Amino acid sequence: MAILVHRYDSPDRFVAGTVGQPGERTFFLQAREGNRMTSVVVEKQQVLVLAEHLERVLDEVLRRSSGAAAVPPPAKASKDTEPLDAPITEEFRVGTMTIAWDPTVDKIVIELFSNVESDDIEDDQPAAGEPDEVEADEVFVVKITASYARDFVARATALISAGRPACPFCLQPMDASGHICPRANGYRRPLF
Repeated sequence: MAILVHRYDSPDRFVAGTVGQPGERTFFLQAREGNRMTSVVVEKQQVLVLAEHLERVLDEVLRRSSGAAAVPPPAKASKDTEPLDAPITEEFRVGTMTIAWDPTVDKIVIELFSNVESDDIEDDQPAAGEPDEVEADEVFVVKITASYARDFVARATALISAGRPACPFCLQPMDASGHICPRANGYRRPLF
């Protein structure tokens, strides 16, 4: 089966962003190069994991190169604070993600694979010792520089922290309409 590839080797912009109010937000990753743009839907946790792993890969590249690689220190704030580019058209929902460092071009390569329904996957199991292959209809491939990756991490971190506040007892997000805390066995004390 042919896989549709959305490839951005030198994107003008690659960001994480949301649409909607906290508690009801839809998270997107979006790349733009010239007049071409791709937006994919991700879960909040996927944005967090992508940011954390980008940091780890960049720190490891810096460590292995003994400081010779052009990897800047972590950014405190993102340079790009603009909203997502419109129109936002979902290409697919992300399932599997991979991150790698390409030393030939000194860029991070991010691959985001479409989430395939379990009915679509055949029952073929890989033989012992064979690597698992990623089953996907579409893949979104983005290559970004180390400095751009640091900026992406700063924006993603700010995006995650801008959500609903966490309950001080159970650390789960609290809705504006209320919160039933499992640490209190669902009991809500009256405010007055």
